Amino acid sequence: MTVSPLQATLRRHVDGGTVPGAVGLVARGGDVEVVTVGDLDAEGSAPMTRESIFRIASITKPVTAAAVLMLVDEGLIGLADPVAEWLPELAKPVVVRTPTSPVDDVVPADRPVTVEDLLSFRAGWGLPDDFALPAARALFAVQDHSRPFQDWPDPDTWLGLLAQVPMLHQPGEAWLYGTSSDLQGILVARVSGRTLPDFLAERIFEPLGMRDTAFEVPASKRDRFTSSYAPAEDGRLRRTDTPDGDFDRLPRFPSGGGGLVSTADDWLAFARLLLNAGVAPDGRRLLSATSVSRMTTNHLTAAQRERATLFLEGQGWGYGGQVDVTPADPWNVPGRYGWVGGTGTTAHLVPATGTVTVLLTQVAMTGPTPNPLMRDFWRVTA
Repeated sequence: MTVSPLQATLRRHVDGGTVPGAVGLVARGGDVEVVTVGDLDAEGSAPMTRESIFRIASITKPVTAAAVLMLVDEGLIGLADPVAEWLPELAKPVVVRTPTSPVDDVVPADRPVTVEDLLSFRAGWGLPDDFALPAARALFAVQDHSRPFQDWPDPDTWLGLLAQVPMLHQPGEAWLYGTSSDLQGILVARVSGRTLPDFLAERIFEPLGMRDTAFEVPASKRDRFTSSYAPAEDGRLRRTDTPDGDFDRLPRFPSGGGGLVSTADDWLAFARLLLNAGVAPDGRRLLSATSVSRMTTNHLTAAQRERATLFLEGQGWGYGGQVDVTPADPWNVPGRYGWVGGTGTTAHLVPATGTVTVLLTQVAMTGPTPNPLMRDFWRVTA
């Protein structure tokens, strides 16, 4: 039996103890290769399958951005609209005088935060390359990813807490990671009058047949749900969640930045929506071609990209995901769109070639930098 390069790559990492298991998918048009290796957990209780469900973390972000753009397409919000119309808690933000200033040395924001600021991650709140900055430390206290979303406050309470944290930069000035996607999720809920889980299910997951993508995993599906792990100091894996743990019910805070579970085929269905300019397989238009183009086009200046090298490594940002602009590595094809998830996931699409790559594992990253397994996956699927 011939072993493909993708299978050999994933098998090497599983056998080496990097991850208990993995699902790798590469689709080039209608030609789809899916490789499954290892097990759902470190105990080997069940083999990994194509239908295995993972906590996908930040590859939730493109889905949330698409939801915002659906509301833009409908004329319910505009890219230039101040978000304070729907998020009044953010009506009078303040900004630290300089990035290194203490959190009580602030000035008023020069202008309102807009919908486009949220989509492009230039709202003023978010993580910089330097986590030690006082405003960044204050943000960590509110945006605490060491806790499950079940333990976060409800969205309204969380937004009130965020409003008390000064911005690190003026609106539109700098790319900052993460916070904007959670703000997008709250914006979708308030503008649509639906909860974020209900809106995504009705407007994206059901039309695309994404049957296993949600903010919770019902009991009937938990035999397919992976356990999650983090690398321990001794080199072994420390389990951080079980199938019956944090995702056994809807979270108090449904995070637009990282709250979804999904499968490789479900994310492929979403990617194909973008590759097909916003038209679903049944012919329904879910997103305008203009919105898809905006999602997958870089919106950052060269200076903004240079100040965000920890996360972007010199690449750009569209709406909800990275957009490659320089061929720094073999996989950095200009126009390639997608992102990575802190739980050990990554998903991208290349509009020019119609290629989609998805890697799902259950071991968390140790920082913003993609790990060797991700880079090996990108190399073998480039």
